[in-house]
Amino acid sequence: MGSLTLVLVAVDAPMARAWRALAEGRAGLVVHEGSITDVDADAVVSPANSLGIMGGGIDAVYARWFPGISERVQAASGGNLPVGEAVIVPTGVERPAWLVSAPTMSRPGQRLPSDGGAARAAAAAVLRLWRDGALPDGTPVRQAVQAIAMPGLGTGVGGLSAEVCAQRVGEALDEILGDA
Repeated sequence: MGSLTLVLVAVDAPMARAWRALAEGRAGLVVHEGSITDVDADAVVSPANSLGIMGGGIDAVYARWFPGISERVQAASGGNLPVGEAVIVPTGVERPAWLVSAPTMSRPGQRLPSDGGAARAAAAAVLRLWRDGALPDGTPVRQAVQAIAMPGLGTGVGGLSAEVCAQRVGEALDEILGDA
């Protein structure tokens, strides 16, 4: 995976098992069991909604941790970021310096289809942003961000199973980064 370390964050045993199965035999993947706020990373992933409303699930944690983050996400996305796209915004703290918003649902509180397509689309968006994107000052994301903490995508409010999430994230890794 090049110089990216993807820290797969699990707050429960099913997600931890699914992330460990994904990480087995793959370089650059690390599993963290516990709060994402305890991970030392350059960026954290918000599996948000397209509107950038950060009031529930892990987004509520981010909104408390990074005051004004919802407004920064909405400004960067124009208020409507489709599932399958991602933006990166400053958090306002030293570490993690960046938040990557990668929606898994169009509206807050949506239940996701059980096939996990939204998790795959969100993970692919994060990885494409890391590989090809730029920070607001033009610096390539991959130069400034070497470690990204990713929670389960769609596994909270969205209701997606941990196993399907991990499988779809693995597919996105293979597609976007391959052996990079």
